[in-house]
Amino acid sequence: MSAHSMTVTAAREPELLSATLAFEDPKAFQVKTMGELLRALGVFRLCSFPLLVNNCGTLMSIARRLLGKRGFSLFVRPTVYAQFVAGENETEIFHSMQKMSLLGLRPMLAVPIEEDLGESTGEKRYENNMEAMLECVHISHSNAWSKDPMMQLKVTALLSPELCVKLTTLMAQKPYDLNELIRAMDGEPISFHGLDEKENAHLLCGLRRLNKIAEASVNKVRVLVDAEYTYMNPALSLVTMAMMKKFNKNDAWIWNTYQCYLKESKSLILEAISLSKKEGFCLGVKLVRGAYMDKERKLAQKEGRHDPIHNSWEDTNDSYNGSLNAMLEVISEQPERYKIIVATHNEASVRVAAQRMVELGIRKDGGSVCFGQLLGMCDHVSLTLAKEGYVIYKSVPYGSVDDTLPYLVRRAQENRTVLQGIRKERDLLRQELHRRLKHKMGTA
Repeated sequence: MSAHSMTVTAAREPELLSATLAFEDPKAFQVKTMGELLRALGVFRLCSFPLLVNNCGTLMSIARRLLGKRGFSLFVRPTVYAQFVAGENETEIFHSMQKMSLLGLRPMLAVPIEEDLGESTGEKRYENNMEAMLECVHISHSNAWSKDPMMQLKVTALLSPELCVKLTTLMAQKPYDLNELIRAMDGEPISFHGLDEKENAHLLCGLRRLNKIAEASVNKVRVLVDAEYTYMNPALSLVTMAMMKKFNKNDAWIWNTYQCYLKESKSLILEAISLSKKEGFCLGVKLVRGAYMDKERKLAQKEGRHDPIHNSWEDTNDSYNGSLNAMLEVISEQPERYKIIVATHNEASVRVAAQRMVELGIRKDGGSVCFGQLLGMCDHVSLTLAKEGYVIYKSVPYGSVDDTLPYLVRRAQENRTVLQGIRKERDLLRQELHRRLKHKMGTA
């Protein structure tokens, strides 16, 4: 669909869509307690200051030194942690999940572990990360609070970023065969071209770790593999496609993530659709705008490469809506073979998706199209979608304060524009708070 026809579609939205999808109604927050309203308002107020968000890692380290571990935990737990994290142990996580379930929201658990270049810590650490992810499969599946549970997976928690970068370089010279990767997952001692003995051994271990997680999750939990940086994404997609070919024969249990702020995103989606048809596997897509813009741009400039990011916000929106439309069209033809999670806080894109679902005859509750937002953010959109009968997931990190804080700091810095653009949600929260206070004073 062209950008022009997308604009025409957007203009027709009110004729077909529920008026509540304008996301203007503070009643969405009636389900929140007074404490939750006040906490969200306080945290969002802090997030509106760029200076605080940009330096939150440093500020957290200083606060931890001044207050000590216990004092820092007492300060963070009821505020930032409670807003964005499900809890530390199974009991706390189950309580959070149960609460979400009552609101019509589904959990997509995220183990807060990942690595970047220079952070690799050896095979033992990767084995421990695998155990944490297997535990995540268990937690996601072991309770009745969620129909069709999902979880997120970062390949760099199981395979070194350095090797992913090398594989990306080698793939550009000579592609790897998906069947070879699948045989390696099954334990065959494959020798991959371009790798030395140590690198090859690490890749075999990494593929077996991914295989273990996939085997544990098939027919139980959908595993959404995250995209990361462009200098390693081709390698991440390679192993994900191998997992899809092996495990997605009859349903999409392994999904890949596509970042629409990248100029190549639409062509990557079309390639994935084409590959899924050729290789005969089901395709699951998590569609995001992307979170590494600043770092990607700086790196491209430093290395003298073309900027991989779209030149404008409008171009990114067109890319997102175009990729979304490509997936919705194949879903309308084969809903049992293709699935998408529209993972965005952008209200216009949510409306575009809802509109196209109506036009293409895709059911809200059919299971092929769902929506996703981060826990503790964009609740006016999530709660409204759930109320309207759409399938909606919240990305839910869990773990101790120490484990989750580095993860939250990274997410805060990656999602700066989202955090600083939550004025509307703050306004709606404030309106709901005023309504309650007014009601209390009236009854008093």
